[in-house]
Order: sequence, then C-alpha cells, then structure tokens
Amino acid sequence: MKKNEKLLGLAKGGIIAALYVAVTLVFAPISYGSIQFRISEIFNNLAVFNKRYIWALTIGCAIANCFSPLGIVDVIFGSLGTLLMTGLSYLLSRHVKSTTGKLVIAVVVCTLMTWTVALELKYVNHLPFWPTYLTVAIGEFVSMVVGAFVIGIISKRIDLTK
Repeated sequence: MKKNEKLLGLAKGGIIAALYVAVTLVFAPISYGSIQFRISEIFNNLAVFNKRYIWALTIGCAIANCFSPLGIVDVIFGSLGTLLMTGLSYLLSRHVKSTTGKLVIAVVVCTLMTWTVALELKYVNHLPFWPTYLTVAIGEFVSMVVGAFVIGIISKRIDLTK
C-alpha cells in the first residue's frame, strides 16, 4: 500500500507540473514580461495543502521558463522565486485550520513575493523596479484570487492534503 501512495503522490505532482506548463504556454503572450498575467499561477494555491505541490510548481515553472524570453536566467531565478513563494506559503499556513485562511496566506505571500520577478526584469531587461513590481504583482494578485476561489471550491469535494 505504501508504494501505491508514493506513486499516486508522484503522479499528482506530475499532473500539476504539466498543467502549470501547459497553461503558461497556451497563454504565452501574457505569461512573460513586465506586464504579465500568468494564469498558471492559480495553481500556487495548492501549496498550502500539501508540500508535494511546492516541488510540482517549481518544476512546472522551470519547464515553462525554458520558453521565456529571459532564457536560463528565468529558468533559474524564476523557479527559485516559485520555490520560495510556495514554500513560504506552505510554512506560514501549516497551523491555520481554515481553508479560507490558508488561501488568504497564499494570495498575500505570492503577490508580495513577485519582487523576485521584478528584480529579474530590472537586471536582465533594465526595467524600473517599482513600476515592474506593481504590474507583475497586480497580475499575480488577480491570478491568485481567482485560483483561491476555484481551489477553495475544489477543496470542498476533494481532499487536497492527501
């Protein structure tokens, strides 16, 4: 039974990573750049339910960023940003009981942590930090709020902690 559980967990993580990549690439014109609306960020809300999703999202982000105009810099630093934001969301929400509370933490942390993307765009594309941070954070906030509603509804029917 233990072997099946590990395989099931790996499959769930692989599906989320693949969905992250697919959604990012389908919406590629708005997924990259200083004004971005990365719809695949809705999946970041999953990290507060199970740490497997931290790794799934980080791997999905790394693969999706292979297609980024920023190249290897985005693969490395964008993925590290995702690891940091989802890991922090998970850690801060571990002792929160309510699903709403967990999702609020994810929305706030992921929105605030977009400074990593703004910093990357500042150094690679020489864009001004604060305006870039604002535009990226707005896109992240919208994606995360929409995702929080969707994931919140899904979590009522499916136990996302398993």
